Formats: sequence, C-alpha cells, structure tokens
Amino acid sequence: MYNIFEFYWFNDFHNILAAEQFGFRTSSSTEQASFNFINNILNEFKKKIGSIFLDLQKAFNCVNHDILLSKLSFYGKAGGFFQLRKTYLQDRYQRVVLNSNYFISISEWGEITHGVPQGSILGPLLFLLYMCINDLPHSINKNNKIVLFADDTSLIISNPDLIKFRNDANKILQHIQECFNANLISLNWEKTHFMHFTTKNNSSSNFDIIYKDKKLTTVDSIKFLGSTLHNSLSWKKHIEAIVPKLSAATFAMRVVQPFLSLESLKLIYYSYFHSILTYGIIFCGNTPTVMLFSECKRELLGSWWE
Repeated sequence: MYNIFEFYWFNDFHNILAAEQFGFRTSSSTEQASFNFINNILNEFKKKIGSIFLDLQKAFNCVNHDILLSKLSFYGKAGGFFQLRKTYLQDRYQRVVLNSNYFISISEWGEITHGVPQGSILGPLLFLLYMCINDLPHSINKNNKIVLFADDTSLIISNPDLIKFRNDANKILQHIQECFNANLISLNWEKTHFMHFTTKNNSSSNFDIIYKDKKLTTVDSIKFLGSTLHNSLSWKKHIEAIVPKLSAATFAMRVVQPFLSLESLKLIYYSYFHSILTYGIIFCGNTPTVMLFSECKRELLGSWWE
C-alpha cells in the first residue's frame, strides 16, 4: 500500500519538483524564497531588471482531475499508486442545501471534476504537480529567473538593453498565459503586477507589459511573501508596516506584565513581538528602526531574564 510519505519521498528522490519551488517542501520556507528572489535582483542590478508578480484565481479549486491524473502518469506514478490517486479524486459528488426559517432548498448532486482537497497533506503536493508552474523554470530563458512558493509565482527579467528588456517581459507574460490556458488556470489580472527595480543611477522607465488587451499595473511596492518589497530595495515601507504591530505588542506586554508569570510573558513575546521583528530581518536588520526596536526589546525584557 502506498502512503503519503512514500509519495513525498518519490518526488524528492527523483527531483520531480523544480529547485525554484519553495512551497510545501522539507527544509524550505518563505524566507528562503525571499532570499533567493532578492539575491537574484541584487546580482542583476547593473542591468535593466524587473519582476512580474503573478496572482492566480482560485488556484487550488481550478485543478482539473483528468489533467492531473495524466501528469501523475507522466511523472511515473502509475500502477497501484495511480489507481489510488484516481479513486481519491474521482467519482465524488456534492450538493448545496439552503435551510432557512421559511423554506429548505436542495440542489441536484453534481460531480466534482476540479480541485484538490484543501487542508490535507496531499492536496498541496498534487497542486504543485498539476501546475505548469513546475515546468516553467525549464522553459524560461536562462537570462531570466523564477521563484515559486506554491501558487505564488515571481518572474525576474533582466537585460542590459531597455528594448530587449521590455520585449522579454512581454514575451514571458505571453508564454505564462499560454501555459496557464492549457492547464485551465486563470490569472487574476487585477492583482498581477509588474515592478521595475531601480537605483539612484538607474531610473525607472515607462513602458507597458501587455497580453492582448490586458495591461499589467506597474507598482513601486508590493507585499511579497510576508515582506513589503520596494522597487529600490529600500525597507522603509516594510518597517512602516511592522512598526504599529511592534508598538501594539510592546504596549500589551507592559500592561499584562504585573499579572502574568515569566513563562506566560515569554509566550506572548515570542508570539506577538519576536516573530514579527525577526521575520525577514536578514534583509532589513540594519535599518535604524529595527535596531531601535531591538534596543527596546532588550530594555523591556532585560529584567525578565535576570
């Protein structure tokens, strides 16, 4: 009998998932994905460089069972395991029941032909195997990069020539869209954005990233895997976002300090202060505000550990 752990082992042993995929994998995290992304940006800062941040519509609900099963077969998961996954996904039905004080309405039974079980251990891995996202790193031009965390997809485009840079960005967007169309996945165009990274000596250029009649919104900052990323790689926006949270956590700890034990205070600190302060600190830890809060932390907590 096959189990979930064998499924994960099979994928790791045969390197089926792309190295650029950081989501739902052992010894991987959003911080590692962020580091990979930012490091790639820094390495190419002398060139024209930008990124397309893709957002998918109801990604986990769009998985087509027939396409997924064909991909499982392609990746070598046939035989008994294939039949097990087939019975796990297919021949399932659901209906909707509306019950109010005045009437009860029940829909007809409908077969579930799309989606992976959310909240399960297996669901996210099936989603990664389904999505052409896993194939994208092998089809992207070697001069460009891709960073993946589950359905969060960030494309890095770089080229020393502005015209080629613009053309590459448009070609990659077209390629991505065609790949998604083939897999019955839809982009959320309102939340899919383009960012042109700049320095003091490398100003931003105005041009559009377009697919057919749809144009991407160009942004100066964006929320990226828990951090606020600015197009100059300044962390001012990120600090502005976490300062109110740290201030509220500090106030709360001072208020409850007289009434709680040291162990309880430590739980509050690690849950509401330390976790916020340290997330992404490898990128923004030298900013004055973060250093100030580190000093406040020592002043606030110093007596607790004495």
